[in-house]
Amino acid sequence: MPNSEDIRGAPPSAPAELLSSRPARIVVADDDRLARQMLVSILHKAGFQVEAVDDGQEAIELIGRGGVDLALLDIVMPRLTGLEACRLLKSMTSETFLPVVLVTVKTDTASRVEGLKIGADDYVCKPFEEEELLARVAAMLRIKRLHDHVAAQRAYLEQLSIHDEMTGLYNYRYLFTRLNEEFKRAERYHEPFACVLVDIDRLKAMNEAGGRTLGDAVIRRVADGIRRSVREVDVVARYGGEEFLIVLPSTHFAGSLTVAERIWREASGNPVEFGGEPRPCSVSIGVSLYPSRDVRTKDALIRAAESALHQAKREGGNRICVFQQHGQIYTPTGSAEPPAPPPPPKLRRSSDPAFAAAHDDQREPQTRRGTDLPPLPSRKPV
Repeated sequence: MPNSEDIRGAPPSAPAELLSSRPARIVVADDDRLARQMLVSILHKAGFQVEAVDDGQEAIELIGRGGVDLALLDIVMPRLTGLEACRLLKSMTSETFLPVVLVTVKTDTASRVEGLKIGADDYVCKPFEEEELLARVAAMLRIKRLHDHVAAQRAYLEQLSIHDEMTGLYNYRYLFTRLNEEFKRAERYHEPFACVLVDIDRLKAMNEAGGRTLGDAVIRRVADGIRRSVREVDVVARYGGEEFLIVLPSTHFAGSLTVAERIWREASGNPVEFGGEPRPCSVSIGVSLYPSRDVRTKDALIRAAESALHQAKREGGNRICVFQQHGQIYTPTGSAEPPAPPPPPKLRRSSDPAFAAAHDDQREPQTRRGTDLPPLPSRKPV
């Protein structure tokens, strides 16, 4: 599962590796001082950054710190031979490519063959031919650059495949992968679970008044507000053109309402500057909860959030609706400016006794959300 450097999402950018033009960094390991100095001199003159050590163990430690593009290892060294060092390096860099070039004498065919078998990429023979040495080094570095380019592009495309390009939030495809995982976890550990569906009010009118530029700016502003309103473990995704879905693991009734109101205040309290004047925006929000009488599956949870959102839109928008069998509308009151925390919501109790019983414990203060509440207890394996 992709890790989300920030799990809520951030706009992917082109990998820096594709634009790097720094000189290649080469580690030379040889216990023969004269041979080592000759290698360093030749490589320095060719414009490479060279670091020299006198045994294989030091080479392993230096390469383990990262940033090395190629290793030149003498086969015969104290503590750790070139062959042993090569074997270790190839196991250390199994997910990347580090060229290893062995340094041998011309008569040591057996060592060259053994080195190539364990993963060495090339070899050079003593005494050195300067042109041959530089040609072999350049060939290995060219292969490494191509390998790094492909790896960076693959990582970049993987990021694009799960993120919405405009907002940097997760996209519809990734959302349902995570939603399925979190729902199964809630079922297994008998934990509460909530979804919040957010829709931007009158976005079409904004597009008509200011063009797509204004509409896109509003979408990005609301997305940023949602990102600031949730925890790191929550999953925020763009659900449609102007809709966002937030998955809230381990969240009770009151906790989900707190998040919904925080998002509502972020949207209404941060107008978009366009054409030299602030353009206010607002959102409608639907909240659904698991477990409840009518929500026993992942699909039912999504349908409940959509139903609640549609009810909020029918009532005029700019409000929050929590799904119940009979529906429930809640319109936050007070200033949208952040300093003072919003008052606890006053909700009408549903006339459905089964729903009321299911949510009695979820109306307690321990909502498991917010910095002023104790952390979640550690999960015990079932």
